[in-house]
Amino acid sequence: MAFLRRLGWYLVGLSIGIVFLVFFLKKKSGENGIDFCYFPNCRVLKDMRSKPLSFGEQVPIQYQDTLLIQSFLQDGDIDFGNSDTKSEPCKTYKVLLSDGNQQKEMVAKNCPDGLIIERIQ
Repeated sequence: MAFLRRLGWYLVGLSIGIVFLVFFLKKKSGENGIDFCYFPNCRVLKDMRSKPLSFGEQVPIQYQDTLLIQSFLQDGDIDFGNSDTKSEPCKTYKVLLSDGNQQKEMVAKNCPDGLIIERIQ
């Protein structure tokens, strides 16, 4: 009987802890737009989104659309193999975006004071 009593108290404490965590994590992530970014791709894109945006000379006017750029920075995948992540002070990243059966590519320089879009193909 002592084992069943201990198991009961354990399950009561476990259920209270699970309810507390559900409310805490829901409040922390859902309504405020706070992301838990731990992967390198997510962290770099989040850093790029937080900086002021400027365009290079090679970017045509029709591609200087903030919705297109935001879709790259929100849903894109960084090709770390073809990116220059070691350069100083601006790191160059190649961001890929799959749009249906097409794949678009953006090359951006991530500087400490802003983000420079160099090329979109």
